[in-house]
Amino acid sequence: MQRRLLVVQLLLIGCLVAALAVPLALAYSSHRTGQLLLARRADATRFAELTDRALREGGPSGLAAEVAGYAELYGTAVEIRDRDGRLIAGTPVGGDRAAGRALSGRTTDGLPLLTPFGPPTVLVAEPAGRDDQVSGVVVLRVSTAAARRSVALVWAALAAGAVLALLCSLVAARRLTGWVLRPVAELDRTTREIAEGRLGARIGTVRGPVELRRLEERFNAMADAISVALERQRAFVADASHELRTPLTVLALRLENLEPHLTADGQPEYRRTLAELDRLEALLEDLLTLARVEADAGLPEALPADRLRARLTGWQELYAAKGLTLTVRVTDRTPVPAAVARIADIALDNAAKFVPAGGRVAVSLTDRVLRVADDGPGLDETGRRAALGRFWRAPEQRNVTGSGLGLAIAAELARGCGGSLALLANRPHGLVVELRLGQ
Repeated sequence: MQRRLLVVQLLLIGCLVAALAVPLALAYSSHRTGQLLLARRADATRFAELTDRALREGGPSGLAAEVAGYAELYGTAVEIRDRDGRLIAGTPVGGDRAAGRALSGRTTDGLPLLTPFGPPTVLVAEPAGRDDQVSGVVVLRVSTAAARRSVALVWAALAAGAVLALLCSLVAARRLTGWVLRPVAELDRTTREIAEGRLGARIGTVRGPVELRRLEERFNAMADAISVALERQRAFVADASHELRTPLTVLALRLENLEPHLTADGQPEYRRTLAELDRLEALLEDLLTLARVEADAGLPEALPADRLRARLTGWQELYAAKGLTLTVRVTDRTPVPAAVARIADIALDNAAKFVPAGGRVAVSLTDRVLRVADDGPGLDETGRRAALGRFWRAPEQRNVTGSGLGLAIAAELARGCGGSLALLANRPHGLVVELRLGQ
């Protein structure tokens, strides 16, 4: 955005500078052209008077010396012809057309506009005689070198001034654009940090237009309000989950105390009630875990690779008991966030639930990417998108124990450690849980 604003400002300033410099340059060229015409037409007029006098008094013998002296002094070729077009003094300058106009009584009233690039010479013609009694014509071929040099100097000065004005404008435009966009850049940085999970990020005090400063203040107020609401929500979930654990424990004890007083017919319903109670306790535990993860409570910052490998291989005994094969491959040697181990536990626990006996599960950590791949039934594309949400259960797996919060907790853990969690399809069938950590 800053670049686009600078381009627009420089285009406008460039057009303004050009609108000032170009007319000035052309005006000076026109002025210098007029000066040259007036100076040389005065000389041509003087020669025309001399020619007319010489022709009327009997002979142009004295003109040759005047013409030679003038040509030597000013470097200007002079051609003088009589009324019949015969050369009577000077040298031919190739101005037949100009001479023809002068013989008709018209003097040279304009020259081509002089620029640093030309023309190198111009013709000035003046009729000799009075009124309609034209006795001859004087044609000067005038060099424009001095005039063009003067025009070039003025044009160069104008060009240098225009470049200097553009440079000064560029500096001023950069400062102005930076001043205007500094609050926008700060707002962009803060929103990016909040989107990455750093909810405490706020916009600092920066200079800029008052309207953008007001926007920053309102953004900070909005972020504070959202943070407070989220904190209250997390606190409510954590407190509710924690407070419900005690009544559930008491209820479980009372149910167990009722067992001796039950008849044989009541035993199946009693066991189902205890199973539902256990499921409710697991759900509360997952809710409490999710609240702690969202509040960034808990785990050590880093976990050595060897400890992670030991933790993963610890699942092999459970897998063997279920008739599953688990392979572990950890090639990274650098420590990883401790949340990686929790995420791997969640993925391995889900695989143990859903992969049928005889299946295979492979877990690997390579190039900061954790993959848990199984050859179970897997999920379709819609299911993979929805499985990272809270309380989602596949319709065909409703009878499997669980709260539906495991992958949601894993996704929060991934965001907390600066990574991203994705569910992918395995080939030919199965599911891949992939965690990509930031570098």
